[in-house]
Amino acid sequence: MTEYLAVDGGTIAYEVAGSGPLIVLAHGMGDSRAAYRAVMPPLVAAGYRVAAVDLRGCGESGVDWPAWSRTAIAGDLLAVIRHLGGPALLVGHSISGGAATIAAAREPSLITAVVELAPFTRKQSIRLGDLRVKRFRRGMLRLLGSGAFGSPPLWRSYLDVAYPGVKPADWTERLGRIGSLLREPGRMKAMQGMGRSAPTDAGAQLGNVRCPVLVVMGTLDPDWADPHAEGSAIVDALPSGLGRLEMIEGAGHYPHDQFPDQVVSLMLAFLRSDVARA
Repeated sequence: MTEYLAVDGGTIAYEVAGSGPLIVLAHGMGDSRAAYRAVMPPLVAAGYRVAAVDLRGCGESGVDWPAWSRTAIAGDLLAVIRHLGGPALLVGHSISGGAATIAAAREPSLITAVVELAPFTRKQSIRLGDLRVKRFRRGMLRLLGSGAFGSPPLWRSYLDVAYPGVKPADWTERLGRIGSLLREPGRMKAMQGMGRSAPTDAGAQLGNVRCPVLVVMGTLDPDWADPHAEGSAIVDALPSGLGRLEMIEGAGHYPHDQFPDQVVSLMLAFLRSDVARA
């Protein structure tokens, strides 16, 4: 059941299931909490209370917001965690991976640990050699085009590249739902605003994080020419010993949707080892 929370003059939608320690799931731009539809049930079955959140401007959340930055998104996520009686393990994908970093640095008492899935957490730069990587070139052109023109078909074209190989069983329905949402008034504007927001605010906070961090990258993620190098750079920017990187072979930019069982296994192992020792 969808619940709503008034935050910063807008409305954030979320759903909660289960009982136990709190896990909060935040999706990437142009998406909704449905991205975690295959992740939420096994986490609940493992004994956790799990909340999946629609970011501002996305899903069932309101569209009238003054900002689309990672810092703004972090504030929304912290508000949800406070409302649900945290602390929480905060899971963020893509733009919300950077937001999770900011949230952990700003309010360490509310964040027990962070999982960043294919996160945009650092300032990005493209080298000439990167364009020789076909999947990166194809993904970047579609990503930039969908943002520049506000085009749902171009975004769908990007998703075809971002999900290499394995597709979810409900792929057709998922694409249809994403397309329908982006055609709602204000939804594409929200995605464009997030796309224009630089991750410098998140990168500046990496050194201030004090909780364990798990970074999960797909080996075929088209958003980076070298996903392993990007994940390693995030871990290296964290305080020594706090972060670790896991790669999922064959995954693109949505490892939690392509390989939910592997992502859940990594999360549970992280909770039982790194987080338990913290």
